[in-house]
Amino acid sequence: MSDFIEIVDVSPRDGLQSQPVLLSVEHKLELINRLIDAGVRSMEAVSFVNPKRVPQMADAEEVVRGLPQRGDVTFIGLVLNLRGFERAVACNIDEINCAVVASDTFNQRNQGATTEQTMGVIKEITREIQAAGINMGVTVSAAFGCPFEGEMPMEKVVRLVQRLAAMGYTDISLADTIGAAGPSDVAAMVRRIRTLEPALSLSCHFHNTRNTAVANTYAAIQEGVTSFDASCGGVGGCPFAPAATGNVATEDLLYMIHRMGLKTGIDINKIIETAKWLEGPLGTSMPAMLTRAGVFPA
Repeated sequence: MSDFIEIVDVSPRDGLQSQPVLLSVEHKLELINRLIDAGVRSMEAVSFVNPKRVPQMADAEEVVRGLPQRGDVTFIGLVLNLRGFERAVACNIDEINCAVVASDTFNQRNQGATTEQTMGVIKEITREIQAAGINMGVTVSAAFGCPFEGEMPMEKVVRLVQRLAAMGYTDISLADTIGAAGPSDVAAMVRRIRTLEPALSLSCHFHNTRNTAVANTYAAIQEGVTSFDASCGGVGGCPFAPAATGNVATEDLLYMIHRMGLKTGIDINKIIETAKWLEGPLGTSMPAMLTRAGVFPA
């Protein structure tokens, strides 16, 4: 088990995309700069999606133009189709992330296409990315359950992962988009994929819808996963999933990870300060436990 755990903070994108308040570019950039000051070195900054469907991300190009020019921070942009890919490339974003939903129904709700159609888009984008030399990752969403189709068969997810690996992807993220999984589900999935694709570097993206995200992270760490998405304050949730709640809170993960004696390079107190600041622009309190309770000892 590595003693360093990477936390990719997704609050500027996944955290804000379902909020009823539309933050200004200035507020988004302040959030990003606060995260950098706290030690975050990889973050999902924007998504290049249809602004009519996700108006919270309509200003993606403006946000990217305002990002600080730093060689030690990776800014990631989510794309779901070829149009989004073209926008991302035009912005010179550091890294692109695509997503395919294991559930066909959810993929149609989220991306307006079947799972198979999205896999075709990813294959096409992959050829463009390899030619351009751009970094790209892929997320398999709803990997543990779907709000429309229910339990997600493990082998269905595994087959998608294997197909993506065959396209050349070495870094693939498993997303529990609706917070359906328990620790044993996570451990079993990671073990199965590692057995079939030992060269893959897996990461995990957990939502805390049913209060299992921290436990799921622990299970994944025990299985050797060293990279996790999290959202400052615990804000977030998929706007196309019924009753979806936020991503696991960055500060909640940091507390557990640091208590385990592992390193992240992130200052938990500065993340808590950022979460409390974010309550102002959003006009709501944060769901994160550590934002309310603070660290121990104080």
